Amino acid sequence: MFFCPVDNVFGCHLATLCAQERTTVPSFVEKCVKAVEKRGLDIDGLYRVSGNLAVIQKLRFKADHEELDLEDGQWEDVHVITGALKLFFRELPEPLFPYSHFNKFITAIRIPDYNTKLSCMYELVRSLPPANHDTMKLLFGHLR
Repeated sequence: MFFCPVDNVFGCHLATLCAQERTTVPSFVEKCVKAVEKRGLDIDGLYRVSGNLAVIQKLRFKADHEELDLEDGQWEDVHVITGALKLFFRELPEPLFPYSHFNKFITAIRIPDYNTKLSCMYELVRSLPPANHDTMKLLFGHLR
């Protein structure tokens, strides 16, 4: 089992964070996705435009040490929320596509036959650990 730095949300292994929260998707990710979908889907450059770094760091601190309410007025800039969400994924000790599956995904991507490639990718995604699978499902559904 991996450990989180002082029970933080940021920099914590995905499976460990989910086990602590008794869920398969971190609550921070769910809160960010809901907030963005509620008030930011019509904004151009939603994940491309950077939010204020000082405010993103403040949000990060709050998420790591206190109960986070994204409805609070200080988080009104949706780019701060998307910036914090991107930072969360950047700081994972292991990527959303875990190291144990990396070479298998690369091999599957290189399969020339489309139907075989699709079938292989489907099985690989299904074989992911629950926290990775469910977080990826939520994130990709959001991005779509």
